[in-house]
This record gives sequence, structure tokens and C-alpha cells, in this order.
Amino acid sequence: MIDLTDKSAIRAATRAARARFVAAHGRVVPCPAPFRTLLSHGLTVASYVPVGSEADPMALARVAVEAGCAIALPHVVDRATPIRFLAWDTEAALAAGPFGLSQPHHHAAELEPDIILTPLVAFTRALDRLGQGAGHYDRAFARFPDAKRIGVALSAQEVKALPVDPWDMPLHAIATEREWITA
Repeated sequence: MIDLTDKSAIRAATRAARARFVAAHGRVVPCPAPFRTLLSHGLTVASYVPVGSEADPMALARVAVEAGCAIALPHVVDRATPIRFLAWDTEAALAAGPFGLSQPHHHAAELEPDIILTPLVAFTRALDRLGQGAGHYDRAFARFPDAKRIGVALSAQEVKALPVDPWDMPLHAIATEREWITA
């Protein structure tokens, strides 16, 4: 049984569960109908390129492009520097970044996201999330408080409870391969 007060233990257990799930079922998260209702021409949707067994948000990003939205991807310099969301043309080559990331080249235009599709390690039905531990998305959520925060996850990453710190901001919704979760 996982100690739901120990973030390291939760990360280890949910990463292992996610990897097992991906090996058996894949990692693609289809675009749920409620996500489509958030989209309109001219919005900026921050997505990401999955690393390892992270849930794949590309179906959501593809629908956003079809709706006339701009796509931005996170650009990471190091653990301490806040991420920036840089414009990405879906045909443009990506650069290798730290932590195994694929990201836009540093000279791409910085965009302010209206919707942030965020990877996560674990989540709850209360829309709390546990990330990788560097705080990149926590700082991005604080920087863009009006952006819709949408977690992209696999159902295997759900836990009953998470320790929540004062700086943690809940998500507005979570898309999994099975469902769209809202409060």
C-alpha cells in the first residue's frame, strides 16, 4: 500500500503503474468532447511532447490546431529556471532539452497560454496533481492564473489522496483514456 503522505513513494508507485499500463494499453489520450468546447480560433494551447510513459496529449493538440488555436510547448533550461511556452508549428523540428525533453528552439516566440495541457505523475478526483517535483508547472500556473489547467493522464495514475502544498493549484479538468474528470 502506498503512503499517501510521501510524495516520493507516490511518484515511484504511480510511475510503475503507468509504465505497466502503457506496456499493455498504450499511452494515447483521445480528445474528449468537453475539451472541444473550450477551444476557439485564436486561443493558445500549451501542450507537451511526452517523455517515457507520460500520457500522450497529441490528439488534444491536433483538435486544437483544427479549431484554429496556436500551439506552444514548454521550453526548459534547467531545474530552477521557470518554463516558457514557445510557439510551435507542428511541422517544425524540435530541439533536445534537459531531462529528455523535446522542445521548440530557444528563439521561437514566447506565447501566453489560454489552456495548459499538463503532464502529471498522479492525480485525484478532487483535481489535485503531483508532478515530477521540479515545480515547473506550479510556477507556470501561478504566472498564468487565468489559463485553464487540464491534466493529461492515464487512469492508472489516479490515487485516492495527495499531499497538497500551499502553492499547489488544482486542475480545472483531467483527460484520461477513459474519461473527462471535473469537479
